[in-house]
Amino acid sequence: MKLLRYGPVGAEKPGLCDADGVIRDLSSVIDDLDPTTISDETFARIAALDPESLPVVSGDPRIGACVGRPGKFICIGLNYSDHAQEAGMELPPEPIIFLKATSAVCGPNDTIEIPRGSTKTDWEVELGVVIGKHTKYVDKADALDHVAGYCLINDVSERAFQLEHSGQWVKGKSADTFGPIGPWLVTRDQVADPQNLSMWLDVNGKRYQDGSTKTMAYGVAFVVSYLSRFMSLQPGDIISTGTPPGVGMGQNPPVYLNPGDVMELGIDGLGAQRQEVVQG
Repeated sequence: MKLLRYGPVGAEKPGLCDADGVIRDLSSVIDDLDPTTISDETFARIAALDPESLPVVSGDPRIGACVGRPGKFICIGLNYSDHAQEAGMELPPEPIIFLKATSAVCGPNDTIEIPRGSTKTDWEVELGVVIGKHTKYVDKADALDHVAGYCLINDVSERAFQLEHSGQWVKGKSADTFGPIGPWLVTRDQVADPQNLSMWLDVNGKRYQDGSTKTMAYGVAFVVSYLSRFMSLQPGDIISTGTPPGVGMGQNPPVYLNPGDVMELGIDGLGAQRQEVVQG
């Protein structure tokens, strides 16, 4: 299934994208698509419905983040072998973990704001993993059973804040609008192999990222298992699993975002995003 949230910021409603690409309203079934409703049980109940029995959402509504009010937004750094090579860095012996503020979450086509003082705002197309059940000390062999589904994420980053200021990466990752998520939460049964998904990102019509989850150093099952050693994972938590090469920082010379730029990105089976860039 392709589940989503639609409507004005702060007033999103749950929806289902049917086989014809029509948005169907799920408000009579669940209140929202958030940590209180994301579960195998809820998804089984929705899957049992006839989509044509659900009201059609008319017009062209704004699409919100596919997960409302996530408890945690966890990111994995330098997780693609070809991206690490591009950055001139060694692959880490264990996954690099950092957190992105949940206030950065926005819709997949919302405007991206360059923060004040920014000189190096960058892009990163990433596979997002949405947790579906309480997860603690889970074995790698069982880890994917704890995944509710997958989504597309643009891990927007401010490189000067991230790398040239002292302290942790989080301050270069957490500005408002730096976490577009969606358009859909695609349930795990619809993704045969999360390690075989093509992904791409264009800026102003130029292809910068053209990669695949095949080149992840640490795959989804390992990452979920690994994280569960250090913190419990809860329904609705989001894991952004890293980016392939082609980020702005890796260009020669580097290329960064400016007001008026347009980013377009996608992952096979998980939909596409389009964001215009403005000065914040």
